[in-house]
Amino acid sequence: MTRLTPPARKLRKTVLFGLLLAGTALGTWGITTRVQAQQPGVTEGGNALNNAAPRVGLPDFSGLVKYVSPAVVSITSKMGMTETANEGPQGMMPFGIPGFPGMMPQQHPRPMEARGSGFLIDANGTIVTNNHVIKGARSITVTLADGADYPAKLIGHDPRTDLAVLRIKVPHKLNYLQLGDSSKVEPGQWIIAVGNPFGLGGTVTAGIVSARGRDIGAGPYDDFLQIDAPINPGNSGGPLITQDGKVVGVNSAIISPGGGSVGIGFAIPSNTVRTVVAQLEKTGHVTRGYLGVAAQPIRPDMAVALHMKKNPDGSPPKGALVASVEPDSPAAKAGVQPGDVILQVNGEKIGNPRDLAVDISNVAPGSYATLKVLHNGEVQAITAKLSNLPDQSADTSGGPGNSTPDIGLALQEITPEMRQQLNLPPHVKGAMISAVEPGSPADLAGIQQGDVLVGVGTKPVDGPDQAAHAIHKALAESGDGHSLALRIMRNGETAFVALDLNGSGNGNNG
Repeated sequence: MTRLTPPARKLRKTVLFGLLLAGTALGTWGITTRVQAQQPGVTEGGNALNNAAPRVGLPDFSGLVKYVSPAVVSITSKMGMTETANEGPQGMMPFGIPGFPGMMPQQHPRPMEARGSGFLIDANGTIVTNNHVIKGARSITVTLADGADYPAKLIGHDPRTDLAVLRIKVPHKLNYLQLGDSSKVEPGQWIIAVGNPFGLGGTVTAGIVSARGRDIGAGPYDDFLQIDAPINPGNSGGPLITQDGKVVGVNSAIISPGGGSVGIGFAIPSNTVRTVVAQLEKTGHVTRGYLGVAAQPIRPDMAVALHMKKNPDGSPPKGALVASVEPDSPAAKAGVQPGDVILQVNGEKIGNPRDLAVDISNVAPGSYATLKVLHNGEVQAITAKLSNLPDQSADTSGGPGNSTPDIGLALQEITPEMRQQLNLPPHVKGAMISAVEPGSPADLAGIQQGDVLVGVGTKPVDGPDQAAHAIHKALAESGDGHSLALRIMRNGETAFVALDLNGSGNGNNG
């Protein structure tokens, strides 16, 4: 099965070395050629294409690489000690001495290291990387382009966007990169990726932007740039750079059936990076606007039922259909109702629920958001004062001082509107799963937003409070405190789902 894998951290038990390139020259263009792209009879949208495509360049990236490489760093995260056999290949003991049959090699604790990439964003040693590069690290070391190592301090991190900010103290000013405008990036545009793949520092790969706005299921705010420039384990946190030397993305994930690059990588857009990093530098954490609705895409049959007209260009109507509204939420206080369709937020068009989540999250808590809403066939303007996004995890701690692990679920009561929307029979009781934390045990087990938690083990639950209490009790009674079985209803079907809290981690391979 093909899965999405953050390419970030290359786990090593030995230290690899690498030297980043250096220089200051800007990139240049190479030979140009005219490409004949039109074939007779080929049309698009009823119009014949031009006989000749625009002039395209074959870029020479050498100057660009020299310009940006001094600001790209390698990151080593020490994750603690692990027991490993002190044994060579093919059953050989150290120094090539064969081991006797049945002889067990001595176990020696060795530090586990994770390798990733990052880049400087100011002259004072502030560095951007991925959250999963440094997650769980006991210590972090940054290696600069000149090979010098410096201990790094974690300024802040944001799991929801997989970003983190580090800082190092250096007795001199450093070269750094500037963030560009990712909204201006177009598919087909040349880019380079610089980083630390497989522990090899200072590696550069080139390619083009394949697509924008990709939702890969990594989190609620997915808005990735898709690229075909090869990125591999260890590249995560490294910059994606356009030919003007600006960073337009942070390399974060790859589709990797065999553990390496197949030409499909994903980068966090620089506009998201700019917003998140500014908050992390200021407060060490990120606050996001909260509206308080659960939304779903608009299918064609639903658009007909809601009497929504097609767009002027003939495309189907878009928006976020409100499935439920949280009681006492900003949406409820503003008058948003289930069945409304949110078309715009502060003038920005909303194409789907993800657009709504991203746009609302970018509005500061306490600020007002103007919503363009389709209500009963009429377009209305509604103003909502947003609050702070609440914690997205269920409280299963059972009280202060308890070490019960968080399983990564947010639960809420099943409202009549939800019951109708999900077509739940009246006898079905439980708790609605309103959010799943990316990378959590619940996420890794396949639980999804919109599922209904109807039981913990063999015991049914009637609501969120009872569910949280039952989860805590089940973990306490499990013996190891790290295994849990939940009974989940989805699309009218009920099944048990096993959660392994020992293997929760962050789901990253390399």
